[in-house]
Amino acid sequence: MEMLTHKGYNGSIETSVEDNVLHGKVLCINDLVTYEATTLNELKKEFSAAVDDYLETCKLAEKTPDKPFSGLFNVRTGSELHRKAYLRAMKDDATINRVVVAALDKYLAN
Repeated sequence: MEMLTHKGYNGSIETSVEDNVLHGKVLCINDLVTYEATTLNELKKEFSAAVDDYLETCKLAEKTPDKPFSGLFNVRTGSELHRKAYLRAMKDDATINRVVVAALDKYLAN
């Protein structure tokens, strides 16, 4: 999936064949921020403008803008994998969090 990026925010790129437009929305925030255009270059500009407008609107409303990710998430592993991760972390004098972060780093590097 292709995405746009501006100031730490990501946006989707979608097409409407029926309307002959490109459109998208800012991803991974609770607020709805959308944009559209007829060319990819225009869509990139509209996305950046939408993010900038969102941040300015939040500032004027004295509202903290949603951040795309908090850095926290729950992972359901199953009891056996959880046990193995705990034992490996204990063996390595680490935390399960450090084990999971290392595993994600390795996975995402490939």
